[in-house]
Amino acid sequence: MKAANRKVRELALVGHALASTRHPVMAQIVPMRRCNLACAYCNEYDDVSKPVPIDEMLRRIDHLARLGTSIITISGGEPLLHPELDQVIARIRHHGSMAGMITNGYLLVPERIQRLNKAGLDHLQISIDNVQPDEISKKSLKVLDKKLQWLSEHAEFHVNINSVVGGGIKNPQDALTIGRRAIELGFTSTIGIIHDGDGQLKPLGGEERSVWTEMRSWKKKNYSQFNQFQEAIANAQPNDWRCRAGSRYLYICENGLVHYCSQQRGFPGVPLAEYTKADLKREFTTEKTCAPHCTISCVHQVSHIDHWRAPQHSSTTPGAASGLINIQM
Repeated sequence: MKAANRKVRELALVGHALASTRHPVMAQIVPMRRCNLACAYCNEYDDVSKPVPIDEMLRRIDHLARLGTSIITISGGEPLLHPELDQVIARIRHHGSMAGMITNGYLLVPERIQRLNKAGLDHLQISIDNVQPDEISKKSLKVLDKKLQWLSEHAEFHVNINSVVGGGIKNPQDALTIGRRAIELGFTSTIGIIHDGDGQLKPLGGEERSVWTEMRSWKKKNYSQFNQFQEAIANAQPNDWRCRAGSRYLYICENGLVHYCSQQRGFPGVPLAEYTKADLKREFTTEKTCAPHCTISCVHQVSHIDHWRAPQHSSTTPGAASGLINIQM
């Protein structure tokens, strides 16, 4: 019943997104920058930050609701380190938005999964990078398999396991092992292409491409099937698309600022409390010059809804100003 209800809500939000461009489809919000891991390719964590106070997190969720945000995904860092995470999830659901979370999975135990059920979590994604942990990533199937079994037994929310190629991952075949295990446990499985620790994207090698092609052929049951943009990424070639970051997709950092995405932090850099419908309208028709080489799948997928309308008539170059993070893909 919960799965059926979730599917109805998903269809409704897609219909709402097609009918109107005046609201964000997805916002990704960071309640905790600190992480309990240190993956070599990741630039989205530290080991010192404190959790965002719960009252401030609730204010941010409330403002996203006023903007009409359909999906709010919690990320980090590692969001499960936040001591009041359940209240954040419950507040998202209170406003009628879909509640998602991206986690490394290390802190999942049956009791914690039950609390996520009770809070109302809709979607959870874990990225597993290899079968055995190494110096590139500790997010391995060996470490996390028991966590996956507990999720299969207890989770009432949708679970997606994302495996990766590129970015220094030593054994591309690991992605197939991880994907098959995810499907065996009743989850969906996706594959991503990651940049290395310097933010550089390289074409996939022969073995990487073979694995990537096979996994893409597996039947998908969720919105992640809209991944045609990955073909160009696999070849390190530009994509021709209209990025709607800052409008249909928002990234809110731990300081409460709105950014285009995790890789373009600092632009536009407006406090969420001051972000308005006028900002959404402006960014919808603003071309981002970083878009051709973008690897951020959630931005691509959200922007896919509007690929057929509203040509962008002004442009901006994220990372061109002092102090911005500009990761060249």
